[in-house]
Amino acid sequence: MILTPEPGPAAPRGLCTDCGVSRMRDAKACGRACQFIAPDYPRLERAAHGEVPPDEDTRFFGPYRAMYRAELVPAAPGAQWTGLTTALAADLLDKGQVEAVLTVVPDPEDRWRPRPALITDAADLAQARGMRMGYAPLLALLEEATAQGMTRLAVIGIPCQIYALRALEAELGLDRLYVIGTPCSDNTTTENFHQFLALLDEDPGSITYLEFRADYRVELRYADGRQRLIPFLKLPISDLPQDFFPLTCRTCVDYTNRLADITVGYMGGQGDQWVLVRNARGAEMLAGLGDRVRLEAPGSAGRRAAAVKGFVANTAAAAGGLPLRRMPEWLRPIVSWLQPRVGPRGLEFARARVEMKAAETVLHLRRAAPARMKNMIPAHVWALAAQYGLTPKPGETSPPGE
Repeated sequence: MILTPEPGPAAPRGLCTDCGVSRMRDAKACGRACQFIAPDYPRLERAAHGEVPPDEDTRFFGPYRAMYRAELVPAAPGAQWTGLTTALAADLLDKGQVEAVLTVVPDPEDRWRPRPALITDAADLAQARGMRMGYAPLLALLEEATAQGMTRLAVIGIPCQIYALRALEAELGLDRLYVIGTPCSDNTTTENFHQFLALLDEDPGSITYLEFRADYRVELRYADGRQRLIPFLKLPISDLPQDFFPLTCRTCVDYTNRLADITVGYMGGQGDQWVLVRNARGAEMLAGLGDRVRLEAPGSAGRRAAAVKGFVANTAAAAGGLPLRRMPEWLRPIVSWLQPRVGPRGLEFARARVEMKAAETVLHLRRAAPARMKNMIPAHVWALAAQYGLTPKPGETSPPGE
């Protein structure tokens, strides 16, 4: 069964991705739950994961106990990659470990618009496969779940949703909570996304699949079975409005969903899925799939420094808009050919994207909301940005103990 009750109205907020907390009965819970007010990652990471020994990649990806390049075998039909994320949740339902899964399904009137759903039948998770673009007040459905007496839940969510979930977890009265996280790749409104699709194709309604891939290309699939690959450098970024991505998404401090039990994404997968098992509950979920999932060590190649430095320079020059690559047209095909061959790949690609995001956070907040910097930017973000000359100025960090 799939329940998609309409959440209550959203309370007016400034920096907000409508995770759903403002639509709950206690809308003031935003003050202690929101990632964009005063995030406390060290405290919540200890609560969710315990003490996890750090290694060289912890500073990029957050706490984890194991990391893999993964593939569900066989791949699930209609999945964005192989269907691993929904398979983890379906297994929990099949085994009775949870009573429902909170996730998103496509809106009946728009396949790209996410609609929060409370799913109680594993077979119905097939409808949650695929990418959606837009805001989804997912956490508002926690009240629907508890109203039905449910105490064992799984949640599939993006970082800003999962931060709020963890911040409120102790108040929810749940007996068990499994958290499956996906990395976020700069969300925007569904309306803006349709505008982007219209720039990519004369018949945007025929596009059924879009994915930004780790080989520096965007993959499109069409209703008639066609596939098309577009190099990043050929995307019509200059034709998008300056505020295509909202300030919240340009200043996200958690690209890899550090508070999930298990993170499933693509950035470090080199064509497969990328899995970070962060705690015992994440390990339990992955083990539950047994030999249905193929696991191997992630690879890494290339060097990221030049790519990140170029991104930082372009972002600074864009004066708050989208970072534009000022490159002659004749050179673009050459660079597009070189990027997937000599640019950062695998884990080095993932490290590059995380560093870019850290730099972007500092630059955009410094320009658009400098008063928020001392509360919004955690130490792990400053540490990554510092490698590219972005260090705190007076007033941009809180005094120790504040």
